[in-house]
Amino acid sequence: MASSPHLIEVALPLPLRQTFTYAAHAPIAPGHRVVVPVRHRRVVGICVGSSDGAALGEAAPKAVLAVPDAEPALPADLLATCRWIADYHVVALGLVCRAALPVALGQAGNPAPRGRTERVLVLERTLPTLQARDTAFRRAPQQRLAYELLESLGGQASVAHLMRQLGCSSAVIDGLVTKGFARVESAAVFRDPFAAREAAGSSATSRGAALRPTGPQQQVIDAILAGAPGSAFLLHGITGSGKTLVYLEVLEQVVRREGRSAIVLVPEIALTPQTVERFRARFGDLVAVLHSGLSDGERLDAWRALRRGEKRIAVGARSAIFAPLPDLGAILVDEEHEASYKQAEAPRYHAREVALIRAREAGARCVLGSATPSLESWHNAQEGRLHLLSLPARVGGGALPAVQVVDLRQELRVSPPDVRARRQVLSASLEAAIRDRLAREEQTILLLNRRGYAPFVQCAEGHVAVCPHCSISLAYHRVPERLVCHYCQHQEPAGRACADCGGAMERQRGLGTQQVERVLAERFPSARIARMDADTTSGKWAHAEILARVGRGEVDLLLGTQMIAKGLDFPNVTLVGVIDADVGIHLPDFRASERSFQLLSQVAGRAGRGPKGGAVVIQTRTPGHHAVRHAATHDYLAFVAEELAQRTSPPYPPTLRLANLIVSGLDEVGVATFAGTVARWCVEADARFGLDVSVLGPAPCPVDRIKARWRWHVILKSEKVGPLTRLLRGLADGLEVPAAGGLRLAIDRDPVALL
Repeated sequence: MASSPHLIEVALPLPLRQTFTYAAHAPIAPGHRVVVPVRHRRVVGICVGSSDGAALGEAAPKAVLAVPDAEPALPADLLATCRWIADYHVVALGLVCRAALPVALGQAGNPAPRGRTERVLVLERTLPTLQARDTAFRRAPQQRLAYELLESLGGQASVAHLMRQLGCSSAVIDGLVTKGFARVESAAVFRDPFAAREAAGSSATSRGAALRPTGPQQQVIDAILAGAPGSAFLLHGITGSGKTLVYLEVLEQVVRREGRSAIVLVPEIALTPQTVERFRARFGDLVAVLHSGLSDGERLDAWRALRRGEKRIAVGARSAIFAPLPDLGAILVDEEHEASYKQAEAPRYHAREVALIRAREAGARCVLGSATPSLESWHNAQEGRLHLLSLPARVGGGALPAVQVVDLRQELRVSPPDVRARRQVLSASLEAAIRDRLAREEQTILLLNRRGYAPFVQCAEGHVAVCPHCSISLAYHRVPERLVCHYCQHQEPAGRACADCGGAMERQRGLGTQQVERVLAERFPSARIARMDADTTSGKWAHAEILARVGRGEVDLLLGTQMIAKGLDFPNVTLVGVIDADVGIHLPDFRASERSFQLLSQVAGRAGRGPKGGAVVIQTRTPGHHAVRHAATHDYLAFVAEELAQRTSPPYPPTLRLANLIVSGLDEVGVATFAGTVARWCVEADARFGLDVSVLGPAPCPVDRIKARWRWHVILKSEKVGPLTRLLRGLADGLEVPAAGGLRLAIDRDPVALL
């Protein structure tokens, strides 16, 4: 008699906030990948539990087609975290689970992809005496060399490695096999992107491996390790206070002594090489890397090694929070304030918040570290939801660098006409400071958070070249010469006539990193200059190569965007210059001042990290702005007090919760109309259920067109989490989005920006 099927609930990677019932021949544990039929195609879903079949009604369940893995792809704590993301951010659980897996594991056509393999030569028969070897290889000296090299390598080696070492052909290997001295097998190869690379910034790496914690560092380490399972900490440590050494010591206890695993998050791929090298110096092959810059194969190999427990420390950017580590013991989030931890597309999770949830589910310690914590984290620490730990001084008693603020308005006012244009890039103070460092063979970092040559170009009548697909001006790039949209990457020839008057678009306005690089080359012709921005780091190892050159002392002036502002540790950098501190400070977004203060403070902290000390020059046209004033005095607490006071009227986070409802589509009128419908629905639902949620809008987004899609938004504010969640779920389930005009409704909860 046939046994009855086992019914399971499956989360599918579809934009539907429901699970689906399927029948399996045997029980399937939650977290397993399953291949199931969906209409006329096969889809990889995740089993999320058993089912009572009530949702089927009278319909017969479809059968699971395959279960590709022997164990769950998502451990229990990770599946629970995915459920939280789906519930909190009001998104389909299947989409969250898909985001938690490597791309290669979501393909139904090949649900169990094989890793890369190589031919391995294995010793079969030994020849213990010289006489036996002379007899066996009398007429084959190359075979004898291959045999003895294989023996010295422990009896097993890659065929390709043997051929490279000996400079021989495959016929030599085939001869050993034919004579029965060896056999060829196929072995899996772990594609480790960092294995063959030299350490960039080796001085920082070796110091991190050799240093012992100071008294204050040891107090912080002891407090973290004494924390209860699931406890969370905010580590406020000024730049240069040794937060990385704290992380290393915590992992030493968690990974080496407790035998558990850990995740280390960094905000930028640019920081990954230095971070990985520091952790490799301590933990060797226990470290695996996960970030979007890896190939699908490299990411799959790292994921599998972590899942099997072969690697026990996952280091990477935002998505590394989904590392499938068993027995997770610690999650460390470096530079926790960074906006790059927020996912821009659905599911719009924030890795910092997900880290706290996953640590709670796994019984792991969670540490959020920053010299300039986000106001949300600071508020949570003040409210007791995070344990606040502090490192208020630099290691070794070094002082934070002195900061000079240069008022560019005054600089231009007193400059002669022939040097006025240059002074917009380099003030007299900054130029003199750079010359001084070059003379002393010290290094300088220069920040301008705007790539390209100029932000926009104008004709003589004042018209600006704009992107045909976005409400944004086209930036002028000189090498190669073109106009580029930094939102959709649309490009046009730079010499095209003005679309409004037909005149030449000849006037370049504003500064970009390319223009600053040209000025630097003209003013300091003997200096070795490196530029680090999105244009120069598109290659896979471009970040690491530039930083390696800086670490080896082959770069005098490092110019870049925000990717150079954090995490870098080069003792010979004694000067930091901020070309224009006003970039981003006046954006129409409530976090603009906070982001500007954090960027200025972080980049200032790159100076003076060695015994030579350091200095900072900040160029601005708004020296009285509180972000600039407090960054100049390294006073985080004073900035927080002033910024929080400004967020009380009108109220903004961290004292309340936000949700940004973004309506987009191809037709401007249709988008505006449906945005009005969304706002009315929210107002009526709030009144009907007494949720006390404020509804602002609808209104066009500050950037109201991106990639040919018009954008309007409705902002929801609430002092409590529950009512806002209830309203968002009701909206997602109860309001149908019209199909006409390609309309979409995106729910961005806890947005990091409202642009």
